[in-house]
Amino acid sequence: MVDKHVVITGGAGFIGSYLTGQLLHEGYHVTVVDDLLYGGESLLSYLPNELFHFVKADVCESRAIRASIRSDWAKPQAVIHLAAIAGFPTCQSVGRLVAWRYNVESTQHVFEQTEALGVDRFIYLSTYSNYGLSADGEPVTEETPLNPQSLYAETKVASERYLLAQTEGSTCAPMIFRPTTLYGLSPRPRFDLIVNQFVFDAYIRRKLMIYQRGYSRSFVHIADAVHGIILGLQSPVESIRGQVFNVGAERGNLTKDQVVKLILKRLPETRIQYKDITFGGNMRDISVSFKKIQDELGFKAKYSVDDGVREILHALQDGLIREPSDPRYRNARFIVQ
Repeated sequence: MVDKHVVITGGAGFIGSYLTGQLLHEGYHVTVVDDLLYGGESLLSYLPNELFHFVKADVCESRAIRASIRSDWAKPQAVIHLAAIAGFPTCQSVGRLVAWRYNVESTQHVFEQTEALGVDRFIYLSTYSNYGLSADGEPVTEETPLNPQSLYAETKVASERYLLAQTEGSTCAPMIFRPTTLYGLSPRPRFDLIVNQFVFDAYIRRKLMIYQRGYSRSFVHIADAVHGIILGLQSPVESIRGQVFNVGAERGNLTKDQVVKLILKRLPETRIQYKDITFGGNMRDISVSFKKIQDELGFKAKYSVDDGVREILHALQDGLIREPSDPRYRNARFIVQ
């Protein structure tokens, strides 16, 4: 039997594959449930590890989680639900019915199975996209009213509302993280995330096309986001029941022009073009407060966007990712900056 066991849905993805490695390093038994929409290469290095168990399954199925549990391992202490159709353009491309099935109905199925298994906590990865536009220009907090501007954010808000409604009557404690825009390297690289994409375009194409130039976004390194999730996993269960946490760092609140300056510092030959185009459904001009996660979970971000630019650039220069233009490194073909 095992003492520490966590189930991760979507464990082959950008966040999940990184989180899996960190938990294995900390001695957790990890069960990954994933349908491998973007392939499973990110999990290959974990297969020889006796603490790792993989199950290929669609989390929309009513028994996917219950069927994944090994009989010779103890019940999980937590289910971390990452599986989703992630991102504004991807949800737009698959349509409302599909996006709702994979992002909302699957959350309900997974939570119901988690509760039936007697698991103590359910950790859900939402998004700061739920805030939409900042009404007064002040940093948004977890108490700021949600104003989703896209189908993707609508599905995340719906899942949050479902989970928070279970807080009082369930033996399983739900908690929600709202990470900001991610960047950095993962076992499943992505080049459709703003910082990663900007570095890719500047290095490979020698040019950047910037939309919504003056808009502010908030950014967090994948390692810091995963650190925040693990802090939630290891906190006393009653202290996190029904709690929502923004995940990021104040120094990650940047305009796109500020991100471009970081790119130009290392790739000064890059040509910059601007287009005054807005994309309905993905309007975000926002800065975020992270006081709650700092005060209550002791979270402190380690990395800056400049660190991420350097990390991605070195990986491309060294040829660590042989074909970075391959579609498998993007969730959608048409990427909105």
